[in-house]
Amino acid sequence: MILKGKVHKFGDDINTDYIISGKYKFKTLDIKELASHLMEDIDPDFTKKVQPGDFIVAGRNFGCGSSREQAPLVIKEAGIPLVIAESFARIFFRNGLNIGLFLMEAETVRLNQGEFLEVNISTGQIHNLTSGITILAQPLPKFLVDIAQEGGVVAYLRKYGQFKL
Repeated sequence: MILKGKVHKFGDDINTDYIISGKYKFKTLDIKELASHLMEDIDPDFTKKVQPGDFIVAGRNFGCGSSREQAPLVIKEAGIPLVIAESFARIFFRNGLNIGLFLMEAETVRLNQGEFLEVNISTGQIHNLTSGITILAQPLPKFLVDIAQEGGVVAYLRKYGQFKL
């Protein structure tokens, strides 16, 4: 599976309250409304700049903080299919894959704001179309790719009835 998108870059320790501020999480369950506030505490104009298919790229410990599923859900709802980070908080990583958001761990220092990437989810190859460099990420196991491709654990189980390992 190949994804192409533009980089929106953030730093280290992007917590779930930066992804979707706690001041919104308890006011509504409407995921579209929540997604309209994605990353606004870091970049108030983020949702005006991001386009469906774009990527979030970050440093270490992306998604730290609370275990609420709203954080990966609002990213996915905004049309962002993939987050590339040097590392993820474990609960965010699992929640993201559970709802069908692709997540890859890779060195991100050579990926910059506004660059365009082509990412092979199956092999972990990240080709920077702007600079020409290629970075290798740890590819996700096939069963996790399959789950994310189906839209998450619930969609996968609805379709197949059980896990095919």
